[in-house]
Amino acid sequence: MELLAAAFSAACAVDHDSSTSESDARDSAAGHLPGSESSSTLGNEATPEECPALPDSPTTLTEALQMIHPIPSDSWRNLIEQIGLLYQEYRDKATLQEIETRRQQDAEIQDNADGSPASAETPEEDEGEEEEPASPPERKAVPQICLLSNPHSRFNLWQDLPEIRSSGVLDILQPEEIRLQEAMFELVTSEASYYKSLNLLVSHFMENERLKKILHPSEAHILFSNVLDVMAVSERFLLELERRMEENIVISDVCDIVYLYAADHFSVYITYVSNQTYQERAYKQLLQEKAAFRELITQLELDPKCRGLPLSSFLILPFQRITRLKLLVQNILKRVEERSEREGTALGAHKELELVVKACNEGVRKMSRTEQMISIQKKMEFKIKSVPIISHSRWLLKQGELQQMSGPKTSRTLRTKKLFREIYLFLFNDLLVICRQIPGDKYQVFDSAPRGLLRVEELEDQGQTLANVFILRLLENADDREATYMLKASSQSEMKRWMTSLAPNRRTKFVSFTSRLLDCPQVQCVHPYMAQQPDELTLDLADILNILDKTEDGWIFGERLHDQERGWFPSSMTEEILNPKIRSQNLKECFRVHKMDDPQRSQNKDRRKLGSRNRQ
Repeated sequence: MELLAAAFSAACAVDHDSSTSESDARDSAAGHLPGSESSSTLGNEATPEECPALPDSPTTLTEALQMIHPIPSDSWRNLIEQIGLLYQEYRDKATLQEIETRRQQDAEIQDNADGSPASAETPEEDEGEEEEPASPPERKAVPQICLLSNPHSRFNLWQDLPEIRSSGVLDILQPEEIRLQEAMFELVTSEASYYKSLNLLVSHFMENERLKKILHPSEAHILFSNVLDVMAVSERFLLELERRMEENIVISDVCDIVYLYAADHFSVYITYVSNQTYQERAYKQLLQEKAAFRELITQLELDPKCRGLPLSSFLILPFQRITRLKLLVQNILKRVEERSEREGTALGAHKELELVVKACNEGVRKMSRTEQMISIQKKMEFKIKSVPIISHSRWLLKQGELQQMSGPKTSRTLRTKKLFREIYLFLFNDLLVICRQIPGDKYQVFDSAPRGLLRVEELEDQGQTLANVFILRLLENADDREATYMLKASSQSEMKRWMTSLAPNRRTKFVSFTSRLLDCPQVQCVHPYMAQQPDELTLDLADILNILDKTEDGWIFGERLHDQERGWFPSSMTEEILNPKIRSQNLKECFRVHKMDDPQRSQNKDRRKLGSRNRQ
């Protein structure tokens, strides 16, 4: 954590000349929605030293909570019912808005940097600020952007609610507290949209009488799993959030509710998501083998209530939601005052959600990995002493064909026609198996080594024949001796990907935030990407990643900030974040979200805070 603290200090230093008012101006000019469902919204993070008048001071939040009356339950329920978007539409609009916001922020700050030197000293005069920068306006509200607006919905931001506007609370709360209110409000309204979509999945698809007759009960169980349990938990969760909203139009907190449900009820998500591999396979098989199923699903998807969305987009909702809920809590965590009770509840909720998401991911991987390992074992024939492949703690990292140079390089001429011959590598998390492909879709194993005893080296000043060639050393192979292989990849990116997988601890071109904590290039995802290989990283819209390495033929090795997952992805799926202040802010937010890993901030301390909040 000393290194994390150093990174935090460095990020603060880079960000120091960007004042609070400058951040407010950027938010207004960019059309920023504080409650956007993104893991990396550029917020106006002020430390206690920079902003001593925190929103919990007697003249702000406390005063507002005392003077504002509760929202009538009927009024709030009517508000929820006005949500016209399905969750898929809701999520897409939020992430696309976030991408555009970052683009505008990056461009505006770059323009200011290229302008007059005085611009850095007068941040209140940024573009998009109100016309009277000399004196603070009575109400410094966040721009009124409605991500949920459509012909069937009059839904707006928290600050746009009639009860909020008529109460005068916007004149009392500080801008940062308003942003926090929007972030909490977004969590509630997105849960309502999610429940709406789940209800449609059950009522329109699962409970369709014709579909029940077509599907065998076992097929229906695999296809819809425990979605009824998931929907029941979502309904109770939403009711708890609604009750909190009804207490006061100024939301006191929501993360304490998230914490309780994540700890005690969200295990239903693990069950559902763990079934995903079988669910996808059953769905594809039903589409291929049952014409009646295919025709009925097509007919149901054409119903206007589905908004043109396929059944598959509804089936994947629980996995998307539990992942997104963690990001929404991160967004709240970035905006709560430091060392406050609400920070404790947000950290606790985030930690519990991380455990649920991790269990979901492990459940999916366990199902697919077991089948994959069995399939690989059946294809292998050992020329050497047999190595047991199947193990509960082993999984495949990468496989593929490479060219092996024949004979010692010092005794061969590069003009030899058969200089290289094909070999096939299976790289597991703890083992490398080297084979030759033989007829019948089989692989003959002729060498192996523990992954921890592998070393790689890239050749420099290569000629055309030795382009994309690297050296692989097995410090102890199947014969208990050292072995060296000179291997040629089909491209530069393929060579680097193999080297990164074979020796993950080797230095990369750029330094990771989690390893060295220095500024490095960053990108945001502007096109979703589904991983095609085990060493690739699936990207969601608006993900922010540190660039650890990249190739000339368009691939990036990156580390996602919100969960530190690493992998390769095409650079065409992303846009680079050019401004160092924004990169610094992203690192600050990453540090704050994950600072619960500090052993000095024990989990018991946060649990005591949560208990205190629940007793109140």
